[in-house]
Amino acid sequence: MLVELVRTKTSDGLRLDGALAFPQERRMALPSVDGVILLHGVGGNYFSGAMFDPLAIRLLDAGIAVLRVNTRGYGSVNMIATDGGATRGGAAFEVVDQCRYDINAWCDFLVVRGLSRIGLIGHSLGAIKAVYSAAHAPHADVASVIAASPPRLSYSAFQHGPRSHDFFESLSTAKQLVKEGRPEQLITAKFPFPLLISAASYVDKYGDERYNILKFVSQVGCPTLFTYGSIELEQGGIAFAGLPEAIHQATSDAPEIQRAGIKVATIAGADHFYSGKFDELAEVVVSRLLEE
Repeated sequence: MLVELVRTKTSDGLRLDGALAFPQERRMALPSVDGVILLHGVGGNYFSGAMFDPLAIRLLDAGIAVLRVNTRGYGSVNMIATDGGATRGGAAFEVVDQCRYDINAWCDFLVVRGLSRIGLIGHSLGAIKAVYSAAHAPHADVASVIAASPPRLSYSAFQHGPRSHDFFESLSTAKQLVKEGRPEQLITAKFPFPLLISAASYVDKYGDERYNILKFVSQVGCPTLFTYGSIELEQGGIAFAGLPEAIHQATSDAPEIQRAGIKVATIAGADHFYSGKFDELAEVVVSRLLEE
């Protein structure tokens, strides 16, 4: 697969990198999108992630251009170039709400390159970002969203979960540092997994319902597919338990045409990273884009 290394600049001045590949030929029926943006999960980046490799190949075979990108949350701790010099970024410092600037900048990039029907495909936190951006700052050229395994980021759920002690301990530490005027102080959080993160970023991600997909999924105005692995639904704890049913319930009051555009697929035997199930995930994703 030949790729072009590319770069965009967000409206708030960050320079982000990615890799763009165009299909050599069309081998399937005309898809609903002509280009997709692949959004990494927490601490990921555009050049890694085994799950995206076979997916990219299948998308290209379907005649769809593939843009793998960094968001400002790439890596753990990074320095990101801006017009005014480097600024701190990475998963430890990101504010998830700002993903709208990253995603819209990459959408604008694809439009300039001649693509007008764009799909957002994200994994884990990247899936939350895809849905959040489509709900709160929709780009006019986004025609489809595919969210692979977005967890439930919910204060109300975490406080009653089996690991509520670890959650409250991590959140209390983070809130105290913010109160003391040290929002960028790094902590090693215990919840939801051992995580190096700034106090402000921890409060942003886990301190309320702001990024709970169930709160804004009904606001997405384009066809949306959620995928989950059966293993993560069974063993992923409160962040994943019952999400397929909860997503359908969250959209029960939406107009019928919108409800029809939101689907959930469960892949048997798949964990959160779709280990050993990459081809099955790719089949579900490409089939969805071909049927819309």
